[in-house]
Amino acid sequence: MHSREEKKEAFGRLLDIMDALRERCPWNAEQTMESIRPMTEEEVYELSDAIIRADSADICKEIGDLLYHLVFYARIAQEKGQFDIADSIMKVCGKMEFRHPHVFRPDGSLVPEGEAPSAKEIADTWELVKAKEKDGNRTVMGGIPETMPALLKALSMQEKARGCGFDWEQPSDVWAKVEEELGEVREACGSGEQSAVEEEFGDLLFAVINAARLHGTDPEKALNRSCSKFRRRFGYIEENTIKKGMQFKDLSLEEMDSLWDKAKELGL
Repeated sequence: MHSREEKKEAFGRLLDIMDALRERCPWNAEQTMESIRPMTEEEVYELSDAIIRADSADICKEIGDLLYHLVFYARIAQEKGQFDIADSIMKVCGKMEFRHPHVFRPDGSLVPEGEAPSAKEIADTWELVKAKEKDGNRTVMGGIPETMPALLKALSMQEKARGCGFDWEQPSDVWAKVEEELGEVREACGSGEQSAVEEEFGDLLFAVINAARLHGTDPEKALNRSCSKFRRRFGYIEENTIKKGMQFKDLSLEEMDSLWDKAKELGL
């Protein structure tokens, strides 16, 4: 591992590279926050994918790629006279010190080691502490981006509600809600009113995500796992269809189901 000085030197090198690229590379010079935003989103998903795969080499690389983007945004803001990377770093440092009064005094010095609240106690009051921040979000849900993927947005909302004490007392309590929402979906589907169908499916998905959270499962990871499983099994059907010189349209649903069951037997 590198020393503190080596880490500072590496970050300084990144800042130097960014300065040179903005000043001497035509492509980098013409980029804006708006133009690189989609690429940043891609980098976040690539880091997430690497973490799910537990690939330390890729995690290392993707952290660097994402850090480059963050420095890029700060450099653009610096050119406009808005702020620079030091302002961003100081803001997050101040925020973390404020949110952890059991670790930091108001002046930033460390609290002497002693009895600290449990991790659960900290999590359960997290949103209430954040609400006291100067220049923080005015509402608990105010910091959740509208553009956030719906599954992650639902999970974030549920976690924030939990941080205010608004949560099920026992994980098992959520199943009545899931069953209630499932019944309402069936009823809406029977009515044929598409707006109601959409609303009730949304409520059911929200409840299922809540159930996964309460039972200690990351719903995003769980759904990705199911997607990977479906990809493998469907790929088996596709492969065995091609091997026989057939196309999907040549197979009956029963034949495809048979291949699907075979894929399951093979552990795919």
